[in-house]
Amino acid sequence: MKKISLLLICLLIISYAKAQETRPITTGVPFLLVAADARAAGLADQGVATSSDVFSQQWNPAKYAFAKDAQGLSISYTPYLTDLANDISLGQLTYYNKISDRSAFAGSFRYFGFGDIELRKTGDPNEIPNIVSPNEFALDGSYSQKLSETFSMAVGARYIRSNLRVASEDVDATAGTSFAVDVAGFYQSEEIAYSDFNGRWRAGFNFQNIGPKISYDNDDLSSNFLPANMRLGGGFDFILDDYNKFAVSLEFTKLLVPTPPGPGTPVDLNGDGDYTDAGETTQEQANTIAYNKYNDIGWFQGIFKSFGDAPGGFSEEIKEVTYSLAGEYMYQDSFAFRAGYFHESPQKGARQFFSLGAGFKYNIVKVDVSYLFSTSKVKNPLENTLRFSLTFNFGDKYEEY
Repeated sequence: MKKISLLLICLLIISYAKAQETRPITTGVPFLLVAADARAAGLADQGVATSSDVFSQQWNPAKYAFAKDAQGLSISYTPYLTDLANDISLGQLTYYNKISDRSAFAGSFRYFGFGDIELRKTGDPNEIPNIVSPNEFALDGSYSQKLSETFSMAVGARYIRSNLRVASEDVDATAGTSFAVDVAGFYQSEEIAYSDFNGRWRAGFNFQNIGPKISYDNDDLSSNFLPANMRLGGGFDFILDDYNKFAVSLEFTKLLVPTPPGPGTPVDLNGDGDYTDAGETTQEQANTIAYNKYNDIGWFQGIFKSFGDAPGGFSEEIKEVTYSLAGEYMYQDSFAFRAGYFHESPQKGARQFFSLGAGFKYNIVKVDVSYLFSTSKVKNPLENTLRFSLTFNFGDKYEEY
């Protein structure tokens, strides 16, 4: 076996690409799109406009400028494809430090492990297998700064390494690497007094994973787009009294990746059906030409093309936008209950699910869990999976205005 990357990528995107007469957008290193923390997972994979927490690095690092605690550390664990294996998982370690009332820096390490895979050159079950452990990881850093009392921005940088290749006699095991940047903004209003309750508005945006393609062969034609995406969201906090708060939020996401082309158009100049004359191409050749043209698109060019290149026109472009709606109830900032719904068009991957989550905080320690219920005919790799996050907040307190 020379390569195993194709198989592993197919396993990762099984929930994105299985549908008839569809045109889902697939990318390299899709683990970057998986919600690594239980709070965001309980809110149907959203976090660009929710209140600040330690996990903001993945969703909107600009939120760190509004953090209440001076420092935070979190550990998250997510089992993956539990119906197929018990050793595939995503883990994340995140730390932030609020260096002043107006600015903060943060870093995170995200690791996706595929477990141990046994490879045999022959079909003999008695053969001693070659055991490999493919993996991918991302190392992040960000800096956030308040530009006013209600608005902040952040920039982030990310190093990505994908080690999915398997060495053989004539193929090395060089890992694919790339880098990416994020540009984010976050708005949080002052607490506003209404007739029966107080409230606070929130809004956020994040352009994520903007960077060069990743390749395992140093070949432009076999390179993969990074999962660059645009997140836009808004929310409102209903502050009912000193003990009870309910927050609702809505988020939209679009991949900034060109839409894959449809089948190529064969050319039969004389209509004889053999496609052997000069200038003629078979269906297979036409498909290859379309595929090569797609892969020849540069990553920067692809960002702009992604807004208007769908073969189905504007109606198909709209279907490439996913949305999620969620709510979070908080009691004394110590107990939290969450629920959300996520929707993706059946023509673009068919991820549709409800999520539930809960959180408990005692002193400096907070525990979050979440659970996903798929409502789609397409199997979700995180269906019936519990996700866990453990958070530690410490240092001085910064009061909200």
